[in-house]
Amino acid sequence: MITNQTERLNFASTKNIPDYPDFLDVQVKSFKDFFQLETKSDERGNEGLYNTFMENFPITDTRNNFVLEFLDYFVDPPRYTIQECIERGLTYSVPLKARLKLYCTDPEHEDFETIVQDVYLGTIPYMTPSGTFVINGAERVVVSQLHRSPGVFFGQSFHANGTKLYSARVIPFKGSWIEFSTDINSVMYAYIDRKKKLPVTTLFRAIGFERDKDILEIFDLAEEIKVSKTGIKKYIGRRLAARVLNTWHEDFVDEDTGEVVSIERNEIILDRDTIIDKDNVEEIIDSNVKSILLHKEDNNQADYAIIHNTLQKDPTNSEKEAVEHIYRQLRNAEPPDEETARGIIDKLFFSDQRYNLGEVGRYRMNKKLGLDIPMEKQVLTKEDIITIVKYLIELINSKAEIDDIDHLSNRRVRTVGEQLSQQFGVGLARMARTIRERMNVRDNEVFTPIDLINAKTLSSVINSFFGTNQLSQFMDQTNPLAEITHKRRLSALGPGGLSRERAGFEVRDVHYTHYGRLCPIETPEGPNIGLISSLGVYAKVNGMGFIETPYRKVTDGVVDLESTPIYLSAEEEEGKMIAQANIEMDASGKITASNVIAREEGDFPVVEPSAVHYTDVAPNQIASISASLIPFLEHDDANRALMGSNMMRQAVPLIRPEAPIVGTGLERQVASDSRVLINAEGDGTVEYVDANIITIKYDRTEDERMVSFDADEKTYNLIKFRKTNQGTSINLKPIVRKGDRVILGQVLSEGYATQNGELALGRNLKVAFMPWKGYNFEDAIVISEKVVRDDIFTSIHVDDYSLEVRDTKLGNEELTNDIPNVSEEATKDLDENGMIRIGAEVKPGDILIGKITPKGESDPTPEEKLLRAIFGDKAGDVKDASLKASPSLHGVVLDKKLFARAVKDKRKRTQDKDALGALEMEFETKFVELKDRLVEKLFLIVNGKTSQGVMNDLGEEVLPKGKKYTQKMLYAVEDFAHLSKGQWVADDATNKMVNDLIHNYKIKLNDLQGSLRREKFTITVGDELPSGILKLAKIYIAKKRKLKVGDKMAGRHGNKGIVARIVRHEDMPFLEDGTPVDIVLNPLGVPSRMNIGQIYETVLGWAGQNLGRKFATPIFDGASLDQINALTDEAGVPRFGHTHLYDGGTGERFHQAATVGVIYMLKLGHMVDDKMHARSIGPYSLITQQPLGGKAQFGGQRFGEMEVWALEAYGASSTLREILTVKSDDVIGRAKTYEAIVKGESMPEPGLPESFNVLMHELKGLGLDIRLEE
Repeated sequence: MITNQTERLNFASTKNIPDYPDFLDVQVKSFKDFFQLETKSDERGNEGLYNTFMENFPITDTRNNFVLEFLDYFVDPPRYTIQECIERGLTYSVPLKARLKLYCTDPEHEDFETIVQDVYLGTIPYMTPSGTFVINGAERVVVSQLHRSPGVFFGQSFHANGTKLYSARVIPFKGSWIEFSTDINSVMYAYIDRKKKLPVTTLFRAIGFERDKDILEIFDLAEEIKVSKTGIKKYIGRRLAARVLNTWHEDFVDEDTGEVVSIERNEIILDRDTIIDKDNVEEIIDSNVKSILLHKEDNNQADYAIIHNTLQKDPTNSEKEAVEHIYRQLRNAEPPDEETARGIIDKLFFSDQRYNLGEVGRYRMNKKLGLDIPMEKQVLTKEDIITIVKYLIELINSKAEIDDIDHLSNRRVRTVGEQLSQQFGVGLARMARTIRERMNVRDNEVFTPIDLINAKTLSSVINSFFGTNQLSQFMDQTNPLAEITHKRRLSALGPGGLSRERAGFEVRDVHYTHYGRLCPIETPEGPNIGLISSLGVYAKVNGMGFIETPYRKVTDGVVDLESTPIYLSAEEEEGKMIAQANIEMDASGKITASNVIAREEGDFPVVEPSAVHYTDVAPNQIASISASLIPFLEHDDANRALMGSNMMRQAVPLIRPEAPIVGTGLERQVASDSRVLINAEGDGTVEYVDANIITIKYDRTEDERMVSFDADEKTYNLIKFRKTNQGTSINLKPIVRKGDRVILGQVLSEGYATQNGELALGRNLKVAFMPWKGYNFEDAIVISEKVVRDDIFTSIHVDDYSLEVRDTKLGNEELTNDIPNVSEEATKDLDENGMIRIGAEVKPGDILIGKITPKGESDPTPEEKLLRAIFGDKAGDVKDASLKASPSLHGVVLDKKLFARAVKDKRKRTQDKDALGALEMEFETKFVELKDRLVEKLFLIVNGKTSQGVMNDLGEEVLPKGKKYTQKMLYAVEDFAHLSKGQWVADDATNKMVNDLIHNYKIKLNDLQGSLRREKFTITVGDELPSGILKLAKIYIAKKRKLKVGDKMAGRHGNKGIVARIVRHEDMPFLEDGTPVDIVLNPLGVPSRMNIGQIYETVLGWAGQNLGRKFATPIFDGASLDQINALTDEAGVPRFGHTHLYDGGTGERFHQAATVGVIYMLKLGHMVDDKMHARSIGPYSLITQQPLGGKAQFGGQRFGEMEVWALEAYGASSTLREILTVKSDDVIGRAKTYEAIVKGESMPEPGLPESFNVLMHELKGLGLDIRLEE
């Protein structure tokens, strides 16, 4: 048995490192959970798409007569494959259908029958197996968003006068925000939606704590005293806690209705905080109040002074007044009646329709406030509001702590699934509105669910999300690492997130809770620094959206190495003592060190082993994939490591990729999880191999053969030169041979920056760190011609060029090789459709696709028509509209595609009808054959056994219980696809076989139905093209790019530079044995940058090359200097790579020794061919009439203020005048100058620059009358 796996010598000292989770889980699993397609409808969890349907259905009309109920949803297979969608510029999507039930509850409509229908809701983009979406032919990724978690947050701020102000903000999943905060006068206010403020006590009254007494009782602040003539006198000198009110009712007649209405009146006899004296006693007794409230005489009072202050500011005295006051504040109008006023509060915070904390919000709220409210209760409760106010008071009295909003327990991840759920919610809510309107309009006539639904509503919302949302991004597809990193990215930007301008330093900074969850290294360098981050290698997103990282449990100083690691969220990790992964321990897991450095929240105490709760699982747990791929990262400065991580994603796939000699051991996992390679699906033998396909015959058991409908052999198509989003190419080649044995998971192909199943972004080069004639000044790179000659850094880039054939007013355009007024030489490579042949070399100006388009000439006379009909002279009425190669295009035609709509004429319709009939018959035979095979296999499995009662999806019994199975009985089953997954026989093993067989039958049936639909569509419609386009021709051209002066290269440690000189191989510095080096780097680039990791890599790489071995040196657990020295000694290379070099030109030895070794270098996507640009004549800006800037706009070079000073300093007046006028914005002057150059005349005098006119208009705009006088 041959396996082609590269063996690496691993230097890791940490043992028992768990396997990495699937790196694409964050995308793939989230989408799976959203659709729940593999779960039966009655077993689906209340999440994702199912939950969105349940929230929006049932829908009733306004009179509650008709009800539209949701039963289930399902999808059909996609019409095109992923590759077809990319080629045709289509979206890879599935048709979504819902099973809806419409019935009537009104007895008057008793003739209305209940209708159950499957209704088409539109096509929904579907995730590819690699975690991307294909939208209009381009692969896109939906980036997960890191946003503020719903729940309650307590914070503080400072007033201008230095007073501390405290606040509590309740952030719901959906609905109005409510904030409680204090002011400088120690009064607590509630702010609703950040605008209207009202005293907290007003809100208390509105939610049912009507009297002062009720409010004070919440906080236990008052004692109630019964009023009696004698008893009250002993309380003289005490302070009133609540107003003494005289309340009575008045009756009055409502003029509109004539009813007698009773109204409550309140008169304030004594105000709060009044100190009772003899006079007051008399007033209280006279007022006939039954009891009064006095301040309690205990220490608790000072803490709750804010409540008394707030009551003082409270303008209301009863629930009715409070709700009316809130209504006036929110609506700026008087409430029409008490019920409406009361309804506004209920709608804002207590209604399921308008307000939702979500499961996360409720969980966070309960956790923070110590409540025990059920998770189903996702609206605010009175208890919530009271507890928040109590917590806020504790905060004011320094008995509680404010929240850290950057703590990862307060930030959660919104994955693809959740973002899609939200969009579906918006789409379904819109759809529900139109359904309701249509129900109301169609009151009497008979209607069905299909009549109520407009499928475009949902599709338009989803399509706009994928097309325009900030988090739906064009995938970075430069290499597999770039793809995988993009899918694991977390962004704090986007809708509902932060904006770059508002994000301060704290949000961007590394927080201690990022440990193992977010990478502290990998983040962009620009304005987005810290706002966009990457998941740690072991991190997972839990069901609530919080990021978790794994730890091993430690009990009494013994690490549990047997159990699977425990995943903890940032909140669960609080207060835990966590040791590092590489602490000293014996084989049983007992920590042998007497003291260990541990981590507790943000501190690093040294503790005894018994105090440790958990240990990390691996030393690289802290970093992301990119950072974990940098060997000796521990010796690099963080800033350079950041650049190294980011530049590895820009490495261009080379035609001869090579895995690094010095790796970190993660290369294999990245390559396999990127889903680019082909892996064996089981053990088997290679039957056939060529450049395009690999066929494997898998070993199968009899049972596996029995339940399968596929042949033992499986053929894999290899991707050949597929264009990526960034124009690089994916080209896979086989690495197995005919007759090889393969095992499950074995890699069968390589290419696209992978070698032998490992990530291979660059090449290993012999390097010398030394200056070379000044050519490697400022990080420039000197490289040997041999590197260019041997195609070491040659990459293939693919561009596609397309041409549309449209239906114009003057007639149809046409693809042809018969182009008027073009030589035969120019069209020699074109086929009958005018498309250039595959393999043709393309030079600038060549015709790629020949097209003619009708010319709008005057109508020809009858004679001309006759002559043209006879001699076929087309030249007169058509013009050449061919696609020609642009000035810089050199390459080879790789592939061509022609897509066309079906032509509709009488003859074609007849042919289509016949073809469709034949197709239907062909597929009908296939369906019958498939069912026969199923029944045959099924009978073999259940022969002689008794039925346990088999049901269909609707719960009807299809195969009666207790009957023995016969072949006839199985043939009688009409629809096997809709049988429920249940008990066929009493025996479990047989049952599993039956269910697997039917599952495989459904897959095969689905595929057949999909094929039938596709082929029908091809006959009737042809290729799917945008409206108005009859044909679409596409040409793919490959460009081979060798390394050039000006190309950017980099190592893995942030050591980047530009190729300054390509030197003849014999002129390069050489070693004592005569070996010239491949690349010379500047030694001055190392000390100040502090990325010593590259020197470690260089020395170890040389030892590896000489020994023919490859190494894995995991980050923070890599090779030590002693281990490297041992290997260099074994390999016979000088320690530290310190050796003398000889000048290639003179053969003399250089004065001092240099560091020599083997370094892994990458060619980055910033290639000089894409940047070279020169403008002759080009577009001008409309207002200033100056040339545009930038290559994309074919712009000029800016001659700025400082450049003008330079010419002024040299007195170059004519040059300066020319640059500021005819070369810039002197419109008339530049036209004359062009004319003069063409005619060979002398230069004209420059005219007036347009910028002067702009200045004149500006001054006129200021109201100044300004004139130019000759």
